[in-house]
Amino acid sequence: MPKFIARLLGLGAYIACGGIAAIYVMVAFVSRDTTTGGMDVTMTHVTWLALGGVTLAIMFVHHVIGRQFLLIAREGDAPQPLGAR
Repeated sequence: MPKFIARLLGLGAYIACGGIAAIYVMVAFVSRDTTTGGMDVTMTHVTWLALGGVTLAIMFVHHVIGRQFLLIAREGDAPQPLGAR
């Protein structure tokens, strides 16, 4: 894989993390409890916790993949171990 493509893919994975975080903030903003409507407080917190866990998991996967692509872009096509060092 060419190094510039690996760099673009790595940076794209980190940019996707920002987009995922923005979507989570938008959902949290829409689902908050207001005086004119919205969900009740308990359902709001359940929604935030449930979507927060999924959001963190997806962002973690994008971080790992992005880091691997950036390592490939820096060091060439050498595969990197994913476990503990």
